[in-house]
Amino acid sequence: MNRPSSQYEYMSLDDFEELLADKPADEKWELIGGRVVRMMVGARWEHNYIIQNISTGLRDRLRANGSPCRTLIESFRLRNAPTESSMLPDVIVHCRPLEPGAASLHDPTVLVEVMSEGSKARDRFEKWAVYQKLPSLRHYVLVERDRAHIETFDRVGEVWSGVQILDGLEATLDLPGIGVAVPLAEIYRDVIGASRERA
Repeated sequence: MNRPSSQYEYMSLDDFEELLADKPADEKWELIGGRVVRMMVGARWEHNYIIQNISTGLRDRLRANGSPCRTLIESFRLRNAPTESSMLPDVIVHCRPLEPGAASLHDPTVLVEVMSEGSKARDRFEKWAVYQKLPSLRHYVLVERDRAHIETFDRVGEVWSGVQILDGLEATLDLPGIGVAVPLAEIYRDVIGASRERA
């Protein structure tokens, strides 16, 4: 293992995967571009509700459209050997069948991260630096936890667009790469504003 500074630990993907077998049950570990990130297990209820709302909204629309794409949440790994990364995105949309027993994939179509104050910089910069190198990825979605605000990066052909900003419960998250759109009122249902009052 290589330690360029006392603040961070760096290691190869192979070494990280060996280490995962011995990790404490109360920690969640990711490898981002070769840097080990250890996080405590558990999150605020708002975080969980938003993840469930996004996954359900996408899954139901994909099924209704007859799409082969499906959603996975939180504990399913995105593994990318070229960037020395093994991460746990909040929501993954994948569009090919998975092998029986698979616990990771390398070719997501959409990735969603629900940001907390502690994860914002990592999600916007470190993870994005890895995610934009994935050839299969069409959309990267950053979701604020405490207000109705979403930022999206969309790939058109081989080019990533600048960030698109969605603000307020009246806006809609449009993901043309999978032919689905989800209103922010649904994403933040039971969490923020009018959507919570209607529950």
